[in-house]
Order: sequence, then structure tokens, then C-alpha cells
Amino acid sequence: MNHNASLSAPPRRARRIVLLSLALLGIASAAFVVRRPLMMSAPMCMSGRWHGCFDTFNGVVLMTLVALPLTALVVWALARRRRAAGVTSAWRTSLAEVGMVHGTVPFIWMTMMPGAGAGTVPARVSLVPLRDLVTMGTGQIVGNLLIFAALGFFAPMRFAALASVPRILALGAGCSVLVETAQYVLRLDRVSSVDDILVNAIGAALAAMASRRWWRTTAQAPSDQPRPAPAPAG
Repeated sequence: MNHNASLSAPPRRARRIVLLSLALLGIASAAFVVRRPLMMSAPMCMSGRWHGCFDTFNGVVLMTLVALPLTALVVWALARRRRAAGVTSAWRTSLAEVGMVHGTVPFIWMTMMPGAGAGTVPARVSLVPLRDLVTMGTGQIVGNLLIFAALGFFAPMRFAALASVPRILALGAGCSVLVETAQYVLRLDRVSSVDDILVNAIGAALAAMASRRWWRTTAQAPSDQPRPAPAPAG
């Protein structure tokens, strides 16, 4: 019997409980702070109306928070299936996959919302670095940092090939280029700015550094394969 392994299990479990509790506390605190604007969209969202819910920032944030229990259920189901198949790191892999989607799609949705002059005003591009950044408000800068933060946080936990800050920086920049290009092509009455790309990429890189201790290394990559069955004694 490995006494060291048995002794280290309770501290690890306690750490996970503490981290989960802190995450839930942070989400609850954020929801409490923005509860009033979110509740303005609640009637529209609860009645399933598109206008006033999915076409507003408040409505998208509210539905993202409401979907958290379903997201947790999906993580649990995937992890349970993987553990039954003998896959190691089942919880980390499942959390990373679902977290990337749940934490990124709503921000992209909000970024792609058309402005009042969508389809009528000409598309605008700003290619001078740092020119738009000095005019951005705090809320806009924070929002740009968060767009690909979930992708930057969870991608290195899921894919060994992305376990590098420069690679996550490049991934965030590449995804941001696609979003800015779509805004320009679709004429959404938004400015396609190089500063948005820079801030988006930096946000992804900062989030990646925050999850560094849980990154998947190349040596751990094969752990997603089911463990072979033990040979029969004979």
C-alpha cells in the first residue's frame, strides 16, 4: 500500500473544494454586483423573446449565468464517461473542453452584435496600433481582455500543443483577427481595430499564465488513452 499517495489525497481534495468554493463565490459576487441590469433583461429572457434578451449584453450575460448548472452537468457527464473508460485526468479534460465553449461563445456573440447602423454605414478599419486604446473606457478594455480569456485559460489544460504562452498569444490573436474580419465583412457598424486584436491576445495570454500549474505537458498527453486491461495472472 502506498501510504504517501493515501496521505496526499485528502489535501488535494481539500484544495479542489477550496478552489471550487472560491470560484462559486466569485461568480456569485459578480452576479450580485450586476444584478440590477441583469434583472432588466430577465422578463424577456424568461419568456423566450429574442429582442431584449439575446440582442443585448445584459441578456446574454444573464443567460450565460443561468446556463451554469447545465454546464456543470455536462462536465460531470463527460468526466464520468471518461472515468468509466479508464481515461486519466477525466475531470480536467472535461472541464477544459466545456469551459472553453461556455466561457468564449457568449463573448463572441456580444462582439458580433450589430450596431444601429449595421448594413448601412460603411465598414471601418483602424490599423494604427495604440490609437484606439487610449480612447477605450475601462469597461471596454476589460471586456476585450475577457473575450478569449476562457480559451486561454483552458486550452493549455486540454491540449499539450498549446501549453505555451507565445502559442496562446498567437491563438488569441488569430481568433481575434477572424472576429474583426467578420465584423468588417458583415458591416456590423463596428470598428475593426488592431488594438482590439492586441488586447484580446493579451487577455488570452494572461489567463493562460493563471492556469499554468494545470497545463498538460507533452508527457501527459497520452493519458487520455484508456488504460490497458491488466494481464491475467498465470
